[in-house]
Amino acid sequence: MEPTVTTVKAELDAVRVRRAELREALSRLERSLAAPASGRAVVWGEHVHTILVEMAEDFREHIDVTEGPDGLHHAILAGDLRLANAVSALAADHIPIAGEIADLVAGTEPPVTAQDVDIVRDRGTNLLSRLVRHRQRGADLIYEAYQTDIGGGD
Repeated sequence: MEPTVTTVKAELDAVRVRRAELREALSRLERSLAAPASGRAVVWGEHVHTILVEMAEDFREHIDVTEGPDGLHHAILAGDLRLANAVSALAADHIPIAGEIADLVAGTEPPVTAQDVDIVRDRGTNLLSRLVRHRQRGADLIYEAYQTDIGGGD
């Protein structure tokens, strides 16, 4: 069954909301990683941990909105099967990204020591980079499917 204009608009609106929330989570993580940690690694680590726990939930919601039974990926495929490879690639990204987030959540369980800070920052920065690329590919897919710019979530 072809998606209706109303259905597509509702799905895109849901994706825009999730996209903005995820973008805000990325910004919070970037700020927390950049915050001074010298002499305050435990407090720094607790803050980073809190942000990562929130990001894990935001990312789970992103997966639900895109891959769920009424998700955007299903709507895209209903309208254009030639995008199946792009949809599959984005969905395949979800597992390792969720794993990286979970690993960082576990790696920032209190107490974070001064020796942990550089490792957490490196892993967190790599995660940010991966998430930014994932968002870019998602925006490209939506544009190709609907000829609409979903925006940067800013």
